[in-house]
Amino acid sequence: MQKFYVYMLKCSDSSYYIGHTDDLEKRVAEHNAAKCAGYTSTRLPVTLVYAEAVASRYEALVAEHKIKKWSRKKKEALIAGDWSRISELCSRKKT
Repeated sequence: MQKFYVYMLKCSDSSYYIGHTDDLEKRVAEHNAAKCAGYTSTRLPVTLVYAEAVASRYEALVAEHKIKKWSRKKKEALIAGDWSRISELCSRKKT
């Protein structure tokens, strides 16, 4: 069964890029070789800071769109694996 990934890159300007792929190593190399026209091509080099394997391309795409909407603090909590902080940040937004 093929795996898909949602991933986050930290760009040279300290911004984050979120994407999805079925070949994580190849995709990160493509970003760093400026083969991906767009956001990351002007912010090289990039570093992989988060990746999660999921069962389908659809799940990866859904996760990508969800994470893209998150605040920087929430993205950094995800990178750190701090689920209590993510939960806290979600609660704050609702109040």
